[in-house]
Amino acid sequence: MMESIGNGAAPIEVLLVEDSPGDVRLTREAFKDAKVHINLHVASDGNEAMAFLLGRGEYVGVPRPDLILLDLNLPKKDGREVLTEIKESPTLRSIPVVILTTSASEADILRSYRLHANCYITKPVGLNGFLEVIKSIDNFWLSVVKFPHEERSRKERCS
Repeated sequence: MMESIGNGAAPIEVLLVEDSPGDVRLTREAFKDAKVHINLHVASDGNEAMAFLLGRGEYVGVPRPDLILLDLNLPKKDGREVLTEIKESPTLRSIPVVILTTSASEADILRSYRLHANCYITKPVGLNGFLEVIKSIDNFWLSVVKFPHEERSRKERCS
């Protein structure tokens, strides 16, 4: 699913990998509230995320994400497995991955960084806190950071 959010400037492609419909809705609302111009793509499990990233099946021809927001607790293939696959792939490893999860476990934080996550954020419980987190993602990852805009051929994406 893709949704364009924002102000008319060139959009940033963001893949949100999240299985909670409530968190997906909150993320959409927070990006709208922050007036960020993104194309938000949503994958609800790890297998769907990898199909999207590799351009397989229904995802042939989708744009390469500039940023991935990844929950660790996913059905089918968990976020740790997805992170491992992304960072082991020569064509995907340059995409920044922000872990956005409910876990505040030191073991999860350490493991995520060892798997080369670019950032680890624990989701706040309240709506206002969640909105602040999304605004901070906007302020840094979507406003300050420069992304590589790599074009991928079909051959590269499917290898």
